[in-house]
Amino acid sequence: MLTDSEQGVSRHADFADPSAPRIMLYSHDTYGLGHIRRARTIATALAARFSNASILIATGSPIVGRFDFPQGVDFVRIPGVVKLPSGDYASDTMHLDIAQTVELRERILLTTAEAFAPDLLIVDKEPTGLRGEMIPTLDHLRAKGARIILGLRDVLDHAPALHAEWERKDAYAAIERFYDDIWVYGLREIFEPLAGLALPAQTLDRVHYTGYLRREAPQDWPEPPIIDTMAEGSVLVTPGGGGDGEALVDWVLRAYEADTQMSTPCLLVFGPFMAAEKRAEFERRAHRFRTIRTRAFDSRIERLMIESRGVIAMGGYNTFCEILSFDKPAAIAPRTTPRMEQYLRVAAAEKIGLVHMLPPVSDGSGPPDPAAMVKAIQAFDTQPLPSAARIDGLLDGLDKVGDLAHAALATTR
Repeated sequence: MLTDSEQGVSRHADFADPSAPRIMLYSHDTYGLGHIRRARTIATALAARFSNASILIATGSPIVGRFDFPQGVDFVRIPGVVKLPSGDYASDTMHLDIAQTVELRERILLTTAEAFAPDLLIVDKEPTGLRGEMIPTLDHLRAKGARIILGLRDVLDHAPALHAEWERKDAYAAIERFYDDIWVYGLREIFEPLAGLALPAQTLDRVHYTGYLRREAPQDWPEPPIIDTMAEGSVLVTPGGGGDGEALVDWVLRAYEADTQMSTPCLLVFGPFMAAEKRAEFERRAHRFRTIRTRAFDSRIERLMIESRGVIAMGGYNTFCEILSFDKPAAIAPRTTPRMEQYLRVAAAEKIGLVHMLPPVSDGSGPPDPAAMVKAIQAFDTQPLPSAARIDGLLDGLDKVGDLAHAALATTR
């Protein structure tokens, strides 16, 4: 008896067992923690929604193995790349040039898709993948009848810069050719990431705003959760992955150095990508203060945020979602390079009362005033919480993603 593949029949032709779908997520991960943390959050929610689902994340994150995943979710690690200050890319660990690395990644992605045969593919942010590496996989899954979704964070970049980037990467053509729908993990009322782009009306009709992706604290956190790590009522300082967080951490330390009477306890979580020599310097400075403690990285930072008095951060998507989810007063100093994403997000959020925006940490105007950071820390006890803004659907993202995934899985091409 011939197998489906021998007969040329796709397993996607009819979703014979919609209760046990196969879902693949692609996360290119060239920098920081943002993409893999968003993919993990979505995969975890889908695993809870579809109890018999098999969910596979294809990621270039070098630290994906340091995260916990629920039953039904696993990952394939493709060779990592790093983004250089020039904007070019290079292999993370292997002695291959970028073209060879991308070719290897491309082959692994296609082979994975062929073997796993997902019913649904969710591509994070990059319509064609890193340097077009997803195009063969998109071609294959399109022919097999899988549903293909482009998932976008709430803010991508300033519209002219994004338009130029998408033209250069042939993203417009890829969206029209491959994608069934676009999911935006945010609210139209706060920001429209595709406004001002050259997208036809029929494509914009396929854009669905989900709301932000709510975060939960891990249930298996060891007790007591924060021994010798965080004094009660501490301010949590988190620059995300930390690769570009040096200016923020330095600013906080200079605030304590400038106002030696400030008694508010503080926990600095540097992030796994902060340069070792800078981290060592910051630890030396921090250890002069009984009120400041440090930690290199915590894959379960949610509980630290829950225990905190307030949050100082840079405005990345995941940290922003956590601030909203745990209803914490936050002072956010966004970066403005290499893209305007964080600045646009924080400016929009401050306008509606969700957070307090500090001056950008990378605007080229020199070190920011320590007094501004002192004032922000001291204001946490009186700063309104995000929930005071009372925005409908703000944190409905994971429920809406589940609904959209269910509809996609129930639909054949």
